[in-house]
Amino acid sequence: MTARHSLHCLVTGANRGIGLEFTRQLLARGDRVTATCRHPGRATALNALAGEHPGRLHVLPLDITEAKSHAELVRELPLVGGGIDLLVNNAGVLHSGERFGQLTAGNFEDSFRTNAVGPLLLTQALAPHFVTGAKVVNLSSVLGSIGSVDGFHTPSYAVSKAALNMVTALLAQALAERGATVLAFHPGWVMTDMGGDGAQLPAGDAVAAMLRVVDGATPTDSGRFLNRHGEPVPW
Repeated sequence: MTARHSLHCLVTGANRGIGLEFTRQLLARGDRVTATCRHPGRATALNALAGEHPGRLHVLPLDITEAKSHAELVRELPLVGGGIDLLVNNAGVLHSGERFGQLTAGNFEDSFRTNAVGPLLLTQALAPHFVTGAKVVNLSSVLGSIGSVDGFHTPSYAVSKAALNMVTALLAQALAERGATVLAFHPGWVMTDMGGDGAQLPAGDAVAAMLRVVDGATPTDSGRFLNRHGEPVPW
C-alpha cells in the first residue's frame, strides 16, 4: 500500500468553529495547512495548533472582503508551501435577529461581500496556484437552498448562501480546464458560535464526513451542492 501524498490545504475563517476543525483534522492526517483569519494575534486555539505542528501549519491574516488582503496572501504563498491542493472557503458571517419590516441594506451588503463575493474573488486570486486536480470546498447552508425554504429565516445569510451556490456552479465551469473539483456543502446544524444553542452536531463529526466526500470527489462531481454525506441538496 503506497503512502498517502501530503496535501497543501488553505482554510479561511480558521480561528474557530468549522474552519478550526478542518485545520485540526487536516493536520492530524498529515497534511500541511495555511490557516487564515482576520486577526491571527487573537486566534488562541489556532496558534496553539501551530505550536504543536511546527512547519506544517502557517497562520496568516486574511480579510475575505478585501482585494488587497487577497493579494497579500497570494504574495505569502511561496513562503508557506506553494501550490494549493485544497481550498476551504469557510469564512462567513450571519446577522441574527433579522425581522421582515426591519431589514437593512447594510446587513445584505456585508453578508454578500463576505459569504459570496469574497470566496469567488479569493478563489480567482488563488487559482493560478492550484495544482492540477485541486479541490475547492465552499461552506454553504441549506438556508441557501431555494427549494428548501420553509420560513422567513436569516434572510441576508440565506440570500448570500444562495449566491454562493451560484458561485460554486460558475467556478466549476471556470476551473474545469485545470481539472479542479468545486463543491458546495451544507454541513448540517453544527455546534459552533454561529450555530447557536439549538445545534446538536459536533463540528468534528461534520468535518470528518465532509472530508470523506471531498477525498472521493472527482471532476465529474464539480459544481454540486451536497450535504455532509455527499447527498444532493435542492438548489
